[in-house]
Amino acid sequence: MDEHGGRIDVALIDDQQLVRAGFRLVIDSQPDLSVVVEASDGRQALTELAARRVDVVLMDVQMPRMDGIETTRQLLAAEDAPKVVVLTTFDNDEYVLSAIRAGASGFLLKDVPPEQLLDGIRTVHRGDAVIEARATRRLLQHVGPLLEDSMDRAQLPEELTRREVEVLEAMAYGLSNTEIAAQLHISETTVKTHVGRVLSKTHSRDRVQAVVFAFQVGLVRRSDLLGTED
Repeated sequence: MDEHGGRIDVALIDDQQLVRAGFRLVIDSQPDLSVVVEASDGRQALTELAARRVDVVLMDVQMPRMDGIETTRQLLAAEDAPKVVVLTTFDNDEYVLSAIRAGASGFLLKDVPPEQLLDGIRTVHRGDAVIEARATRRLLQHVGPLLEDSMDRAQLPEELTRREVEVLEAMAYGLSNTEIAAQLHISETTVKTHVGRVLSKTHSRDRVQAVVFAFQVGLVRRSDLLGTED
């Protein structure tokens, strides 16, 4: 439960007023969600968010004055920072990769259906499955090559069990907790326990960082993802 009595306060950061208006209309239609901050560029966003705490920030990437990457980086450097969800069309792979490195906790396509937008905000706020599965697969297909080519290699921690490695691999393929449970023939509650241990043992802040780690250790490769998009 958050400090707003169960309501999730949202910030919309996008330089297109029409985009913000559309997202606000959808979000404010829900009793548990409220748009309390809007900004058209990163500098304005940092000023507004310094004065008003929010739970989830929907962040456009390409904006004037200060882009969404630098804004995300500065925002998440503060204590008790909100969750940041990057709005993307996947038209620039470098931006998406930079958003991962800046600490973004999730990704939503700008043309996402309203129900997926709402579910995405709620799941990110819960800190559970921070990326919708289809978006994860698209993300990995687009930025996989960059992840492979630009990141230092790492080793799987010895303390990861065989089952936890299986869960990490499934997470990297964009499977939801429900899908992982079905694939591994275990309960969803058990999956959540394994996910928590994976995040802890790999020192990953969230699911996005765990996906990056899976690329770093070579657990998932770009070639594995070809042809998996819905």
